[in-house]
Amino acid sequence: MSGTMMENKPLSPSSAEPESGPGGVTPKPSPEHSFAESPVEAPREFSLRRIFRGPEGISALPRWLLYLAMAWVVFEAEAWLAASLQDQLNYFRWRMLIEARLAIAAILPAFAMARIEGRPFGEFGLPWRRAFGRNFWMGALWGIGSLSVLMLALGVCGAYRFGALSLHGPRLWKFAAYYAVLFLLTGFFEDFLMRGYSQWVLARSVNFWPAAVLLSTAFGFIHGANPGEAKAGLVAAGLIGFFFCLTLRRTGDLWWAVGFHMAWDWGESYFYSVPDSGVLLPGHLLNSYFYGPVWLTGGSVGPEGSYLIFVLIGGLWVAFDRTYREVKYKED
Repeated sequence: MSGTMMENKPLSPSSAEPESGPGGVTPKPSPEHSFAESPVEAPREFSLRRIFRGPEGISALPRWLLYLAMAWVVFEAEAWLAASLQDQLNYFRWRMLIEARLAIAAILPAFAMARIEGRPFGEFGLPWRRAFGRNFWMGALWGIGSLSVLMLALGVCGAYRFGALSLHGPRLWKFAAYYAVLFLLTGFFEDFLMRGYSQWVLARSVNFWPAAVLLSTAFGFIHGANPGEAKAGLVAAGLIGFFFCLTLRRTGDLWWAVGFHMAWDWGESYFYSVPDSGVLLPGHLLNSYFYGPVWLTGGSVGPEGSYLIFVLIGGLWVAFDRTYREVKYKED
C-alpha cells in the first residue's frame, strides 16, 4: 500500500524540507507522509530448519529426540506391514527381514535430518562414495583376525574345541553367505543408530568423547535384552562400542566399524559356531564346544563374556591407535 501512495503522489525536491507556517512554526508531517516513509518488514519465511537452527543455535537434544521418534515410527510401520508375512516365512527369512527393518529404521530418518540440518547424509558416518571400500575391508580383516586371536587363546587354554563339521556341500556356502548379509545389516543398524547421527548431533552439544561414553554405555545396556547375556558381556559390548567410536574418529566414517562388526559376528555365529552375545544361531559350520570355568569360556554369553575379551579390547585400542594416528572425523 505504501508503494502505491508514493507512486501516485511523488514529492518534489523542494518538499523534502517542509516550509515554515505563519509565525515560523513548522507544521507536523501529515499522517500520509509518516505512513509512506515507515519501513515495512518483509514477511518471515517459515521452514523446519528455522525451528531447529535459530540465530543462537538450538540444543542437540530436540534434534536427537526427533530422530529417535522418527526411527520408532518407521520401525512400527514396518512391523505393521510385515505382520502378515510372518506365517509365510521360515526362521531364516524372518530373521533377515527383522535385521533389514532395524537397519532401515535407523538409517532412513537420518535422510530427513540431513534435509533439516542442511547437510549431506554422508556427514553422519556412512558416505556412499566410500561404501565397501578400503576402510570396510580393513575393518573386516581386523574383525575376523582379532576374533581368531581370542579363539586361539581359548583353545590354548583348553577351553574351546572346534568339533566336527555340521554343514556339508552347498549348504556350507549358502549359510556362509546368509550370515555375511545378516550381520552386515546388523552392523548398519547398531553402528549407525549408536555412532551415526546420534554421535554426530550429541558431539556438537557435549563434544565427541562425552557423547561416545554416553552412547557406548547405552550400547552395552541394550544388549541386556539378549537371552543368555551376562554382566561381563554387557561391559564388553559397551567397551567394543567405545572402541568403534575411536575407529570413527580416526577413519572419518563408520565403514571400518561396520566391516569389523560384520566379520566379528560372522566369525562367532557361523565360522567358530559359538554364542554371540548370548545367542547361538542355527546353521553354523561346526559342532564346537567349550570346557572350563565361565570366567574363561564366557558361558552362555560366548567369547564376549570371557575375561580374555578385556585384554583383547585393550590390545585392539593400542594397535589401532598406533596404526591410525590422524583424526579425520569432522566436528564443525
